[in-house]
Amino acid sequence: MDMIFSALEILMRWDVALALLAGSVGGVLIGAIPGVGPAVAIAILLPATFSMDPIVGLTVLLGIYGSSMYGGAIPAILINTPGTAVNALTTYDGYPMTARGEPRRALSLAYSASFFGGVFSVICLILFAPVLAKVAPMFGSREIFLAALLGLILVVVAHRGQALMAGALACFGIFLNSIGMEPVKYTQRYTFEQDFLGGGVNLIVVVLGLFALSQAFVLLLDEDEKVHLTKLRGGMFQGLRELARHPRVTAVSASFGVLMGMVPGVGEFTAQFMSYTYAQKSSKRPQDFGNGSSEGLIAAETANNAVPAAAMVPLLALGIPGEALTAMMLSVFYVHNVVPGPALFQNDMDFVVALYLALLILNVLVLIFLLFATRHLIQVVRIPNRFLGVCILTLSFVGVYSLRNSATDCIMAAGFGILGFILKRLSLPAVPIILGMVLGGIMEVKLRAGMARVKEPWDMINRPIAFIIFTIIILVLASHFLRVWKERKELKEAEWQTKTASTSFGRLLSRRKNSFLKDRGKEVRARHSKLLRRLKDLF
Repeated sequence: MDMIFSALEILMRWDVALALLAGSVGGVLIGAIPGVGPAVAIAILLPATFSMDPIVGLTVLLGIYGSSMYGGAIPAILINTPGTAVNALTTYDGYPMTARGEPRRALSLAYSASFFGGVFSVICLILFAPVLAKVAPMFGSREIFLAALLGLILVVVAHRGQALMAGALACFGIFLNSIGMEPVKYTQRYTFEQDFLGGGVNLIVVVLGLFALSQAFVLLLDEDEKVHLTKLRGGMFQGLRELARHPRVTAVSASFGVLMGMVPGVGEFTAQFMSYTYAQKSSKRPQDFGNGSSEGLIAAETANNAVPAAAMVPLLALGIPGEALTAMMLSVFYVHNVVPGPALFQNDMDFVVALYLALLILNVLVLIFLLFATRHLIQVVRIPNRFLGVCILTLSFVGVYSLRNSATDCIMAAGFGILGFILKRLSLPAVPIILGMVLGGIMEVKLRAGMARVKEPWDMINRPIAFIIFTIIILVLASHFLRVWKERKELKEAEWQTKTASTSFGRLLSRRKNSFLKDRGKEVRARHSKLLRRLKDLF
């Protein structure tokens, strides 16, 4: 109880309250604008948060991270265009509701489901905090190295159909992190005697390039679309009552969000599809899914909003981010010399609880704001793409230059922006590059520290937690390769069946053709014979 009071004292500062309000409202606005998203906004704001206190800077970023999905549901429901990538599943049932004249009901239901998912996640994590505080000290250098390796593997494996490319991009991120001063003996690596590479490749420069500048290029090159908004009718509070009619779907979807959020590299998409699939299979009316089902909308929105708070667990407990957004937040910790990991739970538990309470208050603020401001908020979807692109481009270069007052950083960010633009056009993921940079640095430092006590290969996993993580790594890799082998086997069987079918069809067609020609020839010869007989009779 004393810990909660101590955390509340941290949050009662005026600058923390202002940051929480600005982050929550700003996140909703950013999420409601298609084509921007929280990654772009957080990347632009990162340089500004470095001059703030850790709790203030993290509160702003957490506000944007947690509330953007609320706002992303607005265009997904009203104009069938997801505001953020994770709101794509919301369009399946949200827009059909709008099409049949129920936009306000769909929005109210989405807000209510999102609120329950966010609050459920935070409450779970506050209850689990004492357990995490006991488990975290058991992680030494070897355990953290293996956990970071597991996180990187999960990120790669999560990109189904693109695992090889995701692995290559993650390795590219590890290489970028190795440029500059080596962290143990302080020797130069891969600088090629260029002074501007001596300080290494800055993570924020890469983040702003890959996410903000690349999205600005996309918006500048794409044409503006005319948006036709539907008028809102009815009450905004009816979703809260309707949510209570589906307690099973709501609870299971929130649980999926919490579990998937704590696993690095999994995130909202897996939680959404698992909860949506469960809701459809267990529903009494599965045929309504995709045609305006309230259960489908609840499953999608509850799961994706339960993830942000859960995603903070591996970040705070082990210092291991599971996605690009938490990787950006990790840089705020490092700038202020606050090191996430076991020591954070031992020495600054009130700080951890304060972050969770900030997420709890955030959900309440966002719900109140949306219930009363949606009528005016929906106008943000009319902002032209190219105007957004110019704004993002300007703010990104200002942010990059403010880091070290270096024009070289701006040039590097532009280069990574072009790379990010190419990756977007090729539908390839940019997240593995960022996680490769962050996790690569963690793995290098922890491996070197852990190798001091390793005499034989078995010593690397001779402790219980290290052995468990190593076993999980083996199982994940084995299941991935088994799935790839099965998919290739099924593909070969399908190709063989197609080839066999086409060959059989060709043979059948050839026989039919030969039979037809043979019968046609007999018919022609019979006609000729008949004609000759008539000519003989005539003459």
